Amino acid sequence: MTTYELSKSADLPYQILATDHVPIKAWTKGVPFEQEAQAQLRHVASLPFIHKWIAVMPDVHAGLGATVGSVIAAKNAVIPAAVGVDIGCGMMAVKTSLTASQLPDDLRPLRLAIEAAVPHGRTDGGRANDRGAWHDVPARHAQVWAELAAGYARISERHPSAVNAQRVNQLGTLGTGNHFIEVCLDEAGAVWVMLHSGSRGAGNRIGSYFIERAKAEMRRWFINLPDVDLAYLPQGSELFDDYWQAVSWAQEYARMNRELMMEATLRALRKLGTLPEFTAHLEAVNCHHNYVSREHHYGENVVVTRKGAVRAREGELGIIPGSMGAKSFIVRGKGNAESFHSCSHGAGRSMSRTKAKKMFSLADHAAATAGVECRKDEDVIDETPGAYKAIDDVMAAQADLVEIVYTLKQVVCVKG
Repeated sequence: MTTYELSKSADLPYQILATDHVPIKAWTKGVPFEQEAQAQLRHVASLPFIHKWIAVMPDVHAGLGATVGSVIAAKNAVIPAAVGVDIGCGMMAVKTSLTASQLPDDLRPLRLAIEAAVPHGRTDGGRANDRGAWHDVPARHAQVWAELAAGYARISERHPSAVNAQRVNQLGTLGTGNHFIEVCLDEAGAVWVMLHSGSRGAGNRIGSYFIERAKAEMRRWFINLPDVDLAYLPQGSELFDDYWQAVSWAQEYARMNRELMMEATLRALRKLGTLPEFTAHLEAVNCHHNYVSREHHYGENVVVTRKGAVRAREGELGIIPGSMGAKSFIVRGKGNAESFHSCSHGAGRSMSRTKAKKMFSLADHAAATAGVECRKDEDVIDETPGAYKAIDDVMAAQADLVEIVYTLKQVVCVKG
């Protein structure tokens, strides 16, 4: 396996990955940076339309084509795989008027109430009997879908193969993998509700479809790439415009998906009868961390893809969650220009799901999540805290990108 050198200059807050093309600036001091991810970044750096450099966040790890935890500014092109297939995946957090002393000693009923209120997980191969989707779509969700339906119809008309049959039934549902809903406490004992999810099957289908369409375009124009998954769409082409419309729609679906889940979660907690009356307000933005946007950096208008990264303009609030047994953070951006105003989207995986299932036992998982009301069964072993990088190290590596506003620790965690 080829080894790539990382600079170790104490004068810089980041490391520089050696490349014959544009620089790669990696905020990875003190955190693991796998060789596979380094190789993927070098492939991206060789593309002719990269603006200035690639910014790498401390939670970086290998992904499809482009790494998770990378920020790419491109001139007149977009790489669909640099957004990914969970388009619009992101975070939402509200601070409530509840305090730790007002929570019941037994938190299991809270978890069960949230699980009953928000469909989660996946069964029946995602088909009609999937427990992770609505069988009877609630009126509120149908109302939101009515606002989204026209945009989806336009996508469907031009690209029928990008359509997902469960787009309505999955609106306001959690999904699987690293998606979660948590009840947390901050340093002062205030109770927060925080959740993580994206555009579900509808966004996944759009992302997968346009990655394949981009590959077909590369073959049509005899463009050879260091990795076929880095296929791109040039700005000005019909496919670029169609992708932009579709991904923008998926990002809005993801935002509304989180809002509906938050509404359902708060409603479930209020109905329990064991909590006093409380208020809740949006403290941190409903922020994406897999998305694309048009931005202005270093004198040029560019297309910025953040795959596993959060925008962190000066004064802008964001959310950086840890694993299901670790701390999470509400942060304020410092507007660091070299990171294209970005920060990490979480702790980042340190190993694959398959490896985690082989390495950790149920006893390991129970010990790592002690004090957290959560599932402690074999189906969540791949999400156990040991499968992730240490969140404190990740935060230390990006101290020049964000400042910590609140530190949260979960007491209830619902996993898909």
